[in-house]
Amino acid sequence: MFKYEILIYWSEGDGLFIAEVPELPGCMADGTTYKEAIHNAEIAISEWIETAKSLRREIPTPKGKLAYA
Repeated sequence: MFKYEILIYWSEGDGLFIAEVPELPGCMADGTTYKEAIHNAEIAISEWIETAKSLRREIPTPKGKLAYA
């Protein structure tokens, strides 16, 4: 289980829940339900990390909750 923060919001235009992983650039997923968006985000995180490893790129350490101004 990964410990990256996942931001979830409803996209009216898409009619889907969007799940973004801010600590992993470009890592996001969607789903027709909140749970599905989280599940798909977990898959996207796993694939993001797998790809980064295969390309020998740095994988950010999860920082937990982000601070907002």
